[in-house]
Amino acid sequence: MADSVFFPLAAKAPYDHSSLVFRNCRFPSRLLPSQSFSLKLNGNKLNVLALSQYSFLSLHHRVGPIRALESDVPQPLHKDSVNFKSTKSYEEWDSLTAKFSGAANIPFLLLQLPQIILNARNLLAGNKTALLAVPWMGMFTGLLGNLSLLSYFAKKREMEAVVVQTLGVVSIYVVITQLAMAEAMPLPYFVATSAVVGAGLILNFLNYHGMLNVTIWQFWEDFITVGGLSVLPQIMWSTFVPYIPNSILPGAIAFVLAMAAVTMAHMGKLSAKGVKFVGAISGWTATLLFMWMPVSQMWTNFLNPDNIKGLSAFSMLLAMIGNGLMIPRALFIRDFMWFTGSTWATLFYGYGNIVCLYFFNSISREFFFAATVGLISWLGMALWRNTVVCGYDSPIRTLKELVFGS
Repeated sequence: MADSVFFPLAAKAPYDHSSLVFRNCRFPSRLLPSQSFSLKLNGNKLNVLALSQYSFLSLHHRVGPIRALESDVPQPLHKDSVNFKSTKSYEEWDSLTAKFSGAANIPFLLLQLPQIILNARNLLAGNKTALLAVPWMGMFTGLLGNLSLLSYFAKKREMEAVVVQTLGVVSIYVVITQLAMAEAMPLPYFVATSAVVGAGLILNFLNYHGMLNVTIWQFWEDFITVGGLSVLPQIMWSTFVPYIPNSILPGAIAFVLAMAAVTMAHMGKLSAKGVKFVGAISGWTATLLFMWMPVSQMWTNFLNPDNIKGLSAFSMLLAMIGNGLMIPRALFIRDFMWFTGSTWATLFYGYGNIVCLYFFNSISREFFFAATVGLISWLGMALWRNTVVCGYDSPIRTLKELVFGS
C-alpha cells in the first residue's frame, strides 16, 4: 500500500500582523503552488494535499519585493518569487541572514561600552566636567532614531533587528543617565526622555506579542512620526551653523507639517498613497537621521582636519562591521529602507571615516587595505548568494526589485 503524506489546510486568517507569524514552520518564507501534486519516493507514490495560499509563512519576512513607501507594511508572499526546487538553500540563507543580523549586536555593544565605562570612571572620580564633552542633544537624536526603528522592526516581526535596536535604546539611555547625573543634561529633559524610553520599550514589547490595543499603538506611531520629522531638518540645519544663521525655524516648520499630515490622515483627507506615505515617515526619518551622522562627521573633518586624529579606527571598524552584518538580511527580504540605511552607514560612516583616517596617515596601510578587501568581499558575497538562492541570472534583478518593487 502506498505511503501518503497529508498537510492540513490552514484557515485563512484576517489580515493582521499575527497572521504572518508561524515560528515552527518547516517551510521557508514563500508560497507553495496552490494545487495538489504527487511525488515518487522509492517506487511509492506520495499524495500531497493542496496547500492553502497562506499555509506557511515564516517568522521573519515576506519574499515579494515591495515599494519603498510600503516597506513597513507586512504583506503576503508571492508564490512565484522563488523556485520551489531551491527550498533547502533558501531556508539556509534565510536562517544565515537572520543570524548575521543578530550578530550585529556584538560590534554595536562594543562600540558603546568604552564611552559608558569612561563616563562611569569620571563620575566615580568626581570629574563631572569631563562628561560635558558628550553632547546630550546628539545622544537624544540617536535615541529617538533607535526608538523609531525599534517600532518599525517590531511591526515587521524582524526579531534580530528588534534586539539590535533595543540594545541601541538601552545603551544610549545609560549614557544619557550618566550625563544627567553629571548635570550635563537638564533634569526636566532627562525626566521626559525617561518617560518616552519607558513607554516606547513597553509598547513595542506588547505590540510585538500582539497584546496592545490598536488605538494606543497608532498614537505611539503618530508620536514618533511627528517627533522624528521635527528633529531631522533641525539637525541637518544645525550641522552647518555658523555658516548659516542659528534658527529653530526648520524644526518648527517640520513640526507643523507633520501634525497637519497626521491629522489629515486620521480625518480621511488623504489618498491611499498619501496615507502610506505618512505611515512610512517615522521609519524613513529615523533612517535619514542615522544617514546624516556620517555627513555631519565628514563635514566636521573637512572644517577641522586635526579632529580626525581624535577618531578611533577601531570604533569606525566596529560601525562598519555592525551595519554591514545587517545588509544581507535587508537585501534578502527586499527592505529598501533597511538596506539603504545599513549600506549608507557601512560605506560612509564606517568605511568613509576609515578612508579619512588613512588619508591623514592616522592608520596603517595594512589596516586600510584589510578593511577595504573585507568590505568588498562581504558585499560581493551577499549579492552573489542572494542571486543564486533566488534563482536569478544577475544581481541587477535583485537590486531592481529592491528599489522599484515587483
